[in-house]
Amino acid sequence: MPLKILKWLDEYVEEVILVVLSMTTVVAIATQVFMRFVLGSSLAWSEELARYCFIWLVYIGISYGVKKQRHIKVDVTLLLFKNKGKIVLQMISNILFLLFALVIVYYGNDVAQRILGFGQTSPALKIPMGYIYFATVVGMSLTSIRLIQQLIKQYKALVGKESFEVKTEQQKILEEIEKEQSGSDDTKESR
Repeated sequence: MPLKILKWLDEYVEEVILVVLSMTTVVAIATQVFMRFVLGSSLAWSEELARYCFIWLVYIGISYGVKKQRHIKVDVTLLLFKNKGKIVLQMISNILFLLFALVIVYYGNDVAQRILGFGQTSPALKIPMGYIYFATVVGMSLTSIRLIQQLIKQYKALVGKESFEVKTEQQKILEEIEKEQSGSDDTKESR
């Protein structure tokens, strides 16, 4: 049972958090618009809630981007290498990103702890501001975990124990278009 929970968390944790944060942001902004334009009175807390949800959404989104291997990168260097060369280049990139993420976690935790110690709260919601600053720590910690997972897969591929394909963004987009077209062809045939 605990392995099923861990597997589910590994598969869906970012998606669930991102959906909840996105929905909360949309509801808060929609409520603010309704209150302001329909009822003629605005809420003091809705914009603040949306802003803090967005901050958390950005940092959790970094981890999701790593998990799906969809971060912005310079693909031209990948074109210079064959399969194992691409994997090595990707590993170097992930190691550098991991080092950056760990530095951010270390210093971000220090900043968040200090702000919690000061007792500073947000103006409208009265949330301790340290919790907002922990978005950096949580997001980059998840990112670090995802990078380590990627590095393990890449290492296994490098030694021949697992397959791992490094694709350019153009290749990924073309594959998605082909899948969509073959999916729409299947629906036309079933009609």
